[in-house]
Amino acid sequence: MGKKKRPRRSFTPEFKAEIVELCQRGDRSISQVAKEFDLTETAVRDWVRQAEVDASTRPFSTKANDADAVASPG
Repeated sequence: MGKKKRPRRSFTPEFKAEIVELCQRGDRSISQVAKEFDLTETAVRDWVRQAEVDASTRPFSTKANDADAVASPG
């Protein structure tokens, strides 16, 4: 049989900020941080992306917008 689905967890903003900081230091990959804290890579990537948007270091984008940017650079 397949994996059992684990219950949805919730995390405090402080915990998310700590995870984002660990990722942004650059000494560990998002994958490594996710594994270390038993998190999904997708969740960690979303937290990092949102922190960048909140800090205005990355313009808001959606996956559709990202695809458009790749399709028509410049």
